[in-house]
Parts: sequence; structure tokens; C-alpha cells
Amino acid sequence: MNVRHSVLILFAAGLVSSCGGVPPAAVPPTTAPATPLVHLTESNPPGDIPDDTVYVVYRHPGRPYELKVPEGWARTDLPTGAGFTDKLNSVRVEIGAPADPPGAEIRKRATVNRKGGKAELTVYRIDSAPDPVTGKVIRDEVERYVFSRNGRQAVLTLTGPVGADNVDPWRTVSDSLRWLS
Repeated sequence: MNVRHSVLILFAAGLVSSCGGVPPAAVPPTTAPATPLVHLTESNPPGDIPDDTVYVVYRHPGRPYELKVPEGWARTDLPTGAGFTDKLNSVRVEIGAPADPPGAEIRKRATVNRKGGKAELTVYRIDSAPDPVTGKVIRDEVERYVFSRNGRQAVLTLTGPVGADNVDPWRTVSDSLRWLS
């Protein structure tokens, strides 16, 4: 057999083994198989506010409080305060007396300490308003804080879908409320 035939036979054997034609035991391992790099993608439930959210201070003209709200959220001015929304979440702050909404599933009532003082916390669940396009209704979890000072009450209402991991963002917002006078 000449060199030319030997080279062709070796080439063909290599081709066959790379195509799986030769059992693995017959092909000596050259290197360990490369392990693909796995990049864990954060899978957030609907309504999860990102951890890198930036907060800005909001002061309502004519109202005696300020608080931090997520930057870029749409603001709605209310006769008694303001509301901020982004997708499935909302922050609402008003001066006045709180009321439990009809159909609310009360989960917890407690007195809590925040940087702005003591607050009465009520956690409850309620159905969202229907989506104007799809008509879909989701179950929301609501944290309502009532801060009192000099006969006034500031009601801070934080709303997001049940299961959203908004513990840190809601803590940032509820810790930021402070009285100005």
C-alpha cells in the first residue's frame, strides 16, 4: 500500500468517526467536551420592580410631605395627593382618612416603624381594574401605610401583582415618606 492510500484511509476513518460511524470506544478521546457557559437569566414574576430602579423625590405643591418614587413612572395629580404608575404597579399618596376597599381580602394589620415615623400598615389583596385592551384582571397585593402627624393623615398605598418581589422597592418608598411641616 502506498503512502497515498494510507493517507486516504486515515482521512476516511477520521471522517467516519467524526460523523459517529465508529463507536466511541474505538475513537480515542482528544479533549474533554467543552461545557457551555451558562448565563443565568433573572426570571422575574410579572410586576417585579427591578433592583436597579432609580428613585426621585416628589413634593406635592401645597401638601406637607415628600417621598421617593421610581423615576419615570407616570404621575396623576389627585385632589388629595398624587398617584404614580408603571405597568402593573402603583404608588399613591394622599392626605385624608383611609378606607378598606370593598372586597378586600385583609391579610395583615400592624403598627410599623418607618424612617418617617410610626405607621399603621394594612396588607390586603384585591382584584385589579380590568385591562382596557385585554379585559384581563389580576390579583393585586396592596400595602397601605397611614402616617399621622398633628391631626393629619398621609395615606401611602403601594400596589403590585401577588407574587411580585417588591419588598425592597416598597421599603424604599415607605421609608422615604417624611413630613415637611
